[in-house]
Amino acid sequence: MTQYALIMLAAGIGIPVLAALNAALGVRLGAPVAAGVILFSVALLSTLLAWALLGLPSLAAAGTAPRHLFLAGGLVAFYVLSITYIAPQFGIGNAVFFVLLGQLVSAAAIDHFGLFGARISPLSATRALGIAVMALGVWITQKA
Repeated sequence: MTQYALIMLAAGIGIPVLAALNAALGVRLGAPVAAGVILFSVALLSTLLAWALLGLPSLAAAGTAPRHLFLAGGLVAFYVLSITYIAPQFGIGNAVFFVLLGQLVSAAAIDHFGLFGARISPLSATRALGIAVMALGVWITQKA
């Protein structure tokens, strides 16, 4: 479990770095969407390389997957394009704080209801309090 936590910590560290780098690229290009295209091109090449190195199975089963599962691609595109456009005006910290707040709320709902096949983990008073504390933290950062 520690290795999973460390990998996800690294992924979490990468989100604001991704936001800052892609926002700067969008500003430099004068086109946030162009920065998104470049980001996804590099991501596709990186993913294909990982797939080749790991020797993963065929993607043929994707044809039988429920169509709603492909919404994930649209959601990641929405995240990348929105943060690339908004972060230069709003600030990386502000943008990522609100993204994090949204992640906490949606993750709690997904876990509570077992959405998309997730393991059910009911929303306890402690978890709800944690989300409320996070929301308060976001509000405090906006007032400072």
